[in-house]
Amino acid sequence: MLVKIAVADLKETLNKILSVVDKKNTRLILNFIQIQAFENKIEMCATDLEVSAKITTSCLVEKPGTFCVNAKNIFDIVKELPDKELIIELPEGSNSLKLTCDNINFTLLIYTSEDFPHLQFGSSVNEFKLNSNQIIEIINKTSHAISNDETRLFLNGIYLQEVDGKLRSVSTDGYRLALVETELSNSKIEALINGIIIPKKGVAELKKISETYSDKEISISVDESFIYLNADNTYLLAIRLIAKEYLKYQAVIPKKTSFFADIERSAFMNAVRRIKIMANERSNGVKLILKENEMIIAANHPSLGDAQERIEIHYSGKEFEIGFNAKFLIDTLSIFGDEEIRLEFNNELSPVAIKSSKNQNYLCIVMPLKL
Repeated sequence: MLVKIAVADLKETLNKILSVVDKKNTRLILNFIQIQAFENKIEMCATDLEVSAKITTSCLVEKPGTFCVNAKNIFDIVKELPDKELIIELPEGSNSLKLTCDNINFTLLIYTSEDFPHLQFGSSVNEFKLNSNQIIEIINKTSHAISNDETRLFLNGIYLQEVDGKLRSVSTDGYRLALVETELSNSKIEALINGIIIPKKGVAELKKISETYSDKEISISVDESFIYLNADNTYLLAIRLIAKEYLKYQAVIPKKTSFFADIERSAFMNAVRRIKIMANERSNGVKLILKENEMIIAANHPSLGDAQERIEIHYSGKEFEIGFNAKFLIDTLSIFGDEEIRLEFNNELSPVAIKSSKNQNYLCIVMPLKL
């Protein structure tokens, strides 16, 4: 095999695919990437058997070939090379890969591709398309609420479900919930009607492929075990779905609320950030006191002191006190733009809904904290 490729192109490709590789995997071949050169392009595959990626890059192929090489090793080399042309050569019958860039030479031991897993990157069922910007919006607005509790695996990802012809994306860790609805180009997708759960690592790879192909359509298909993404036939993903039933998230969303307050988002978030300094480290608790057209954000630390800040809001209900984990509140408020938000609530113990004044397709729920 003999290939000539720009170092910058190879570095970019390796940087995208490296995060798929599980460096702690005891199965040696899964620490490697499979590289295949043919028809003036180089194709790289990586997998940890849960998430797989295939990325194709243009190059000059003088002799085709295929091999497996340690992913981290080749990336560490390439990222230190000057931005010039790199010659990749694998002499016939050899197990040593030669890398030559200007007057720099490396020799790497390689494996044959025989032991590398056979990977599938598409399905003929449950096909639909999303714009990459829509995928980024889904992830940006829901990923903060994904649970880290590995004992509740079904919460360790984003749940996708088709509801009334729209794609509903939900995440929750039991303390907060994020929900966003996205228009679908075609509906009645059976797998989405039943719902699927994309795991956290898969979500990170989804974001990467979407950021690479900004404002482009991405083809998606789903089978019983995987979701597949195809961006222009040059960047493909296969993500194993979490094979669990998602919780009945609808029960957390208040069907009706008795009170609401309209608040300027940035003023509210900045105040919570400041007052959080005096919150107890264990609970991160801050108290919101709502009065006629004003809110007091307060916190008390048993060994440091206390703090409070008053901001103007639009509120005409009864005087009301409610506690929150400040970190959860800030994470949620960070998702909204510079706009007015609405807090909807019933009492100091029931879930609080946070909505945007501009975008009606987005809803957050934050559970109150008893202080």
